[in-house]
Amino acid sequence: MIVLAVGMPRAGSGWHYNLVHDLMATTGCDEAREIRSRYHLESILTEVNCNIGVLSLRRLAMVSRPALMGHTFVLKAHSAPTVWARLLMRGGMIRATYIYRDPRDAMLSAADYGRRVLEKQGRPNAFSHLTDFQKTMDFISEYVDGWEQWMKIPQVLKARYEDLLSDYDAEAARLVEYLGLTPTDKRVKAVAEKYRPGGEAQGQQGIHFFKGQVGRFRTRYSAEEQAILAERFGEYLEKMGYEI
Repeated sequence: MIVLAVGMPRAGSGWHYNLVHDLMATTGCDEAREIRSRYHLESILTEVNCNIGVLSLRRLAMVSRPALMGHTFVLKAHSAPTVWARLLMRGGMIRATYIYRDPRDAMLSAADYGRRVLEKQGRPNAFSHLTDFQKTMDFISEYVDGWEQWMKIPQVLKARYEDLLSDYDAEAARLVEYLGLTPTDKRVKAVAEKYRPGGEAQGQQGIHFFKGQVGRFRTRYSAEEQAILAERFGEYLEKMGYEI
């Protein structure tokens, strides 16, 4: 089986992926990076967090090979579900989780992260092109559309970034149950504790946990920009449970 940890960008997806990965590791399943190397999947999986990118037929076929040979491993993704991913989920080869965040905070975090990496490392990353408000809003709009698609798939476990911050114990328990693990298992409890907000894993590579304040967009975007966002995302924000 492939366990797919999907998330809206800058929505705690790295944190969530590593939590899922390490919880599954308590079952003795395979290390995703070893699958990446052993099956020569470097061209489609990133080195950190094994992000598969687009859930295309070609990419899913390539990662299905080790799954069909008996391996279970955890991959990360940001993209919307495709017909091929849906088929594999219905067939039981993929089990998916999805984490999202207030898109206004996610877009602010994406722009800040892109700028920060460019300034500190002198090279761009996937967010460095988000140099103005319009570009950033258009960027996150794609993932808001993806949110709507993931929410329509009943067998996917959905989680909100804000809920993991405010009620981590309940959200971790939901995840443990979804993955079919034993909540009283000492190893499971240790992993859940490790990834608690502010816990020992916070500085771990691939977590990408920086600032993470809820509602930070209200202090960074102007009243005019917030009005534009309310108009653009208002319908979605209400469905997501966020105040406009």
